[in-house]
Amino acid sequence: MVIGVPQYRRTVAGGVAQGLAPALLPDGPRGAEGARGAGAARGVEGELSACTGGGGATAPPPAGYDTVTVAVRHGLETVDILRLRRACGAVLQTAGGSAIAFLVPAGTADLWHLPGSSCTPGAVLYPPTDPRWVMPPSGPDSAARPTDAWVLRSALCEAACTLTAGGFGPF
Repeated sequence: MVIGVPQYRRTVAGGVAQGLAPALLPDGPRGAEGARGAGAARGVEGELSACTGGGGATAPPPAGYDTVTVAVRHGLETVDILRLRRACGAVLQTAGGSAIAFLVPAGTADLWHLPGSSCTPGAVLYPPTDPRWVMPPSGPDSAARPTDAWVLRSALCEAACTLTAGGFGPF
């Protein structure tokens, strides 16, 4: 395993993930009105790129953010892991200073179940110069970039293992 390189599959031309067997793809057309029904507005390409994090067609950006909150020590270890992977989005320290809040795409709260963390819908965004930012928004328009929820989940688990092995756990 190579350190510092994301370990998820990237899509290639046509939106099909590398190594994905054609037999696993749905039959019929890939559009919104295909064999998967009228509710599949994103299509196969959008689902694969949303799950794998790049390449092919992408889903539109989320309208808002959800917030995943963890204890400070756990959160700062997770920020370090995500920064090494170059996958860290905007991160805030809560008002009381007792927790770290990661911005994730809207809708994550509906499916988030990870002990030691909580995910709530919505997020309060502060100006980029506010001292509560651990990882402030950056770029020409200073827009907050969310962290991919599955990459965050993996980093949170890795951070918990690291802290437990160092004698700072369990959580």
